[in-house]
Amino acid sequence: MNRIQIAIQKSGRLADKSLSLLERSGLQFARSKDKLFWFGRNLPVDLLLVRDDDIPRLLIENVCQLGIVGENVAEEKLLEVQQQRPDATLESLLRLDYGHCRLKLAVPEAARFESINDLSGRRLATSYPWLVRRYLDQHDIQADIVTLNGAVEIAPSLGTADAIVDLVSTGTTLRANHLRPVAEVMQSQAALYRCPAALGTESEELIGKLLTRIQGVQQAAESKYVMLHAPRSRLAEISAILPGAESPTILDLEGQEDRVAVHAVCTEQVFWEHLEELKEAGASAVLVLPVEKILA
Repeated sequence: MNRIQIAIQKSGRLADKSLSLLERSGLQFARSKDKLFWFGRNLPVDLLLVRDDDIPRLLIENVCQLGIVGENVAEEKLLEVQQQRPDATLESLLRLDYGHCRLKLAVPEAARFESINDLSGRRLATSYPWLVRRYLDQHDIQADIVTLNGAVEIAPSLGTADAIVDLVSTGTTLRANHLRPVAEVMQSQAALYRCPAALGTESEELIGKLLTRIQGVQQAAESKYVMLHAPRSRLAEISAILPGAESPTILDLEGQEDRVAVHAVCTEQVFWEHLEELKEAGASAVLVLPVEKILA
């Protein structure tokens, strides 16, 4: 059977969570000494550990079949490649709900800024020149882009740029450098991408299996298994309180005709407010348990 290669970031903010996601999806790897290639032990799925900005190119060039990378990096590299290969594509299979960040335009705190038009003729420092160029073109703004690979936030204080476009999570770095965000260029999170090449039937089936497993892990992370005892007469009310639950399982309680046991998988967060509402509706012995895996 043909083997599949998945590329993930070897170090950085997405590395640990990406590896954990794959391992919780049932993948086991024999780790190599150089830590760049891990052989899949239980499935024909190998792991490539590389720089995050190499992952989109590896996918576009069909070097690997799957990759986990931030949407900001994938979009930036795709736009870059399309300057030479306009037909280049990347397919996003699934957003992974971690690695959240925003690409924001920021200006010095004392700078005048009333609208995006104030950028006309200005210099913008960024590590994402193609995303910024697309943003400016969408707003019909002519501005110069200064490409920096790091320390973007200090460009205005050094006099090399009038504004910046950089990744922001908490905003602490902007405040420390006396910058204020004024516009959002892009929202981003980690996503699972695939190469554009058509693969054989077995490989496509394996990718489908991996996708189902990853979705199951994601759903389980948000789900809780709730067990409780309840008056039979108030089942409808109690079922309506359980967040995101389908029809619960109802079990008779030995020797109690008027009370039953209710078991339900809640696919939304279960807060204390829900438990208090359940108690007011007559529920007792309420247990909320984590869910490890879900296969829909």
